[in-house]
Amino acid sequence: MRQLWLISALSLIFGGSTAFAQSKATEAPASANAPATTPLIEATQEFIAKTEELAQMQANEILRAEFKVGEVRQLVNEGLLAQVKLQETEDALAALRAQLAATRQRVADARQMVVDTRAADELAKKQLTAAKTSALVAARSQSFLKPTIMRYSGVSNFALTNLASVQNFFATKFGRALPTSAIGQSATHNQLGYDHRNAVDVALHPDSVEGQALIDYLRSQGIPFLAFRGAVPGVATGPHIHIGSPSHRLA
Repeated sequence: MRQLWLISALSLIFGGSTAFAQSKATEAPASANAPATTPLIEATQEFIAKTEELAQMQANEILRAEFKVGEVRQLVNEGLLAQVKLQETEDALAALRAQLAATRQRVADARQMVVDTRAADELAKKQLTAAKTSALVAARSQSFLKPTIMRYSGVSNFALTNLASVQNFFATKFGRALPTSAIGQSATHNQLGYDHRNAVDVALHPDSVEGQALIDYLRSQGIPFLAFRGAVPGVATGPHIHIGSPSHRLA
C-alpha cells in the first residue's frame, strides 16, 4: 500500500508540473554555465529525483521478496508448505518487478521530456533570432533604397511658361487645380542650395492615381521630370514630382 501511495503522489507531482513550476519560478536563477532551464524543466527534474528514490525502494523490496521466495521454495521442497504458497510468493515478486519496470520507464520518459523541451526551446530561440535578423536586414534594405523611382530626360527643355498646359491637363482630368508646392525658386530650395528657377514641384505621390496620370502626360509631351517616393536628405523633403530638368547646385 505504501508503494501505491508514493506512485500516486509522484504522479500528481508530474501531472501538476505547471503548478509546481509556478512555485519554483521565484527561486534564484541557475548558473550562467548551467543548461537552460524553465519552470517546467525544474518540475520534471524534481519528479525524476523523487521517482528514482521510489525506484530504489522498490529494488530493495524486490531483494527481500527474492529472499522470501527462496525460503518458501525450500519449505515447499521439504513438504512443510503447500505448492500454492510458493506460487503466491512468486506472483508477488513478479508484481514488484513490474512496478519497478514501470517506475524506471517513468524516469526515462521524464528525462526524454527534459531533452525534448530544451531542444524545442533552443529551436524557438533560433527561429526568433532568424526572424529578427531577417526583419533587420529587410529594414536596412528598405532604408537604403533610393526613393527616386524615375528620371525622364524628355525631348525638350521645360520652362515655367509651359506650366499652363500641364495645369490645364490636370484640371480637365481630375476637376481640381494641379497641387504645386513650389513654382520656380523657393525658400526651401535656397536652403537646400539648388537652382530651381525653371522647375515646378507637384505635391503628388508618384504611385498614386493622379501621380501616375501626371507622369504619363509628361512623358507623352516629352517634358523632363523626376519622381520621388519619399524624402532624400539634402535633396527632397518628401514624395513629389519634380517637373523640369534636375536642379543644379547654386553657384
